[in-house]
Amino acid sequence: MTVSPIVHRLASAMLVLATGAAAAAPAPKELPPKPSVADVVKASKPGDWRPLDPDNTLYMDLPTGRVVIELAPAFAPATAANIRALVREQYFDGLAIIRSQDGFVVQWGDANEEQPRPYKAARTVKAEFTAPMKSAGAFTPLKDGDVYAPEVGHAGGFPAARDPKSGQAWLVHCYAMIGVARGNEADSGNGSQLYVVTGHSPRQLDRNITVVGRVVSGMPLLSVQPRGLGAAGFYEKPEQRMPIKQVRLAADLPEAERSRFEVMRTDSATYQAVVEAQRNRGGPWNKVATGKIDLCNAPIPVRER
Repeated sequence: MTVSPIVHRLASAMLVLATGAAAAAPAPKELPPKPSVADVVKASKPGDWRPLDPDNTLYMDLPTGRVVIELAPAFAPATAANIRALVREQYFDGLAIIRSQDGFVVQWGDANEEQPRPYKAARTVKAEFTAPMKSAGAFTPLKDGDVYAPEVGHAGGFPAARDPKSGQAWLVHCYAMIGVARGNEADSGNGSQLYVVTGHSPRQLDRNITVVGRVVSGMPLLSVQPRGLGAAGFYEKPEQRMPIKQVRLAADLPEAERSRFEVMRTDSATYQAVVEAQRNRGGPWNKVATGKIDLCNAPIPVRER
């Protein structure tokens, strides 16, 4: 078979380029050491931290331990109020974790749809997918940009997004964020069934579901739940569900029974140092400094006093 002169020249050129590229590839430079997130946290001051508000802190006690949840009434005031009402009438006590969908969410509430547990709290709460920017609190933006929103950052210690044109802000579906399960109707979620993100951030849900808070402690107790084999990860048999011993509002418990967690203030200079440490990690283990960070990859440090 005869090879045409054009094919021969192209093959020769590609070989030269490949050989040249291999020869010209420089050895990666070692990144200089930089403070890590742990270093920044260790050097933080008392004023960099805030205690959890007992009126907006829930304790969900499971047989395996306690899950601590911080509500976000600035973004979902009516829903947060209804969840507090449900907790105070002990609605969740004896219910269960009813769903664990692989790489997605863990959900809890009443699994009995035919004869659900009665309650006095509101059965219908208007959807709070977004909130006016002016009522969502001070916003500290990230400079890195985002695919899902014009602006992202943090507000009140929560990962948030906003649209200055519409004047609306919203909480986003990062790991450990808590949403309100609903049906097709926008106003069909009232907080009696909740879920927590346990997998890759499903940001496509933003502004489609009311996000009402986040888990600040106890995520391993939830993410370790066995995957449900029913549709959407629901458990098919009652014995597969993890029972909920009780859910209580921190404000309703004596001081001695409260967990003592503090969250780093996301409007502090120290937190910006945390974000920068995550954005640009130093050597020697890291070989490439990305120079960017995704909102859901910006850690919000929590510590127990």
